[in-house]
Amino acid sequence: MASIFSKIVKGDIPSYKIAEDDNYYAFLDINPLAKGHTLVIPKRETDYIFDIDDSELGGLMVFAKKVGLAIENVVECKRIGVTVIGLEVAHAHIHLIPLNSLYDMDFKQPKLSFSAEDNTMLSEKIREAYKAL
Repeated sequence: MASIFSKIVKGDIPSYKIAEDDNYYAFLDINPLAKGHTLVIPKRETDYIFDIDDSELGGLMVFAKKVGLAIENVVECKRIGVTVIGLEVAHAHIHLIPLNSLYDMDFKQPKLSFSAEDNTMLSEKIREAYKAL
């Protein structure tokens, strides 16, 4: 059965797309810890990140790096935090989270909510920053 992320890649479920190439896809998290919290996934559905072959994993990290730099150019923050948890959705994914303190990556804190208009505008700005890199 296809994961929710595979359905997003196919366009069956809408997302606030940041970037896409033949192998990877990045989109805003709909339950973010911070403004600009983005998920980066391989398009090929693999549950566990360490089951991804080395070349695909390397490509995923390079793609995530460029997405992170684009977020950093748009969202005021000290750094972009990177984490892989892998328990929420059975599809490998990387969280890119704008940080101003260590506690900004605490997944126990309440999730933020932004309007569809705000998410659309933010994803467009980050997408433009991505294209400019």
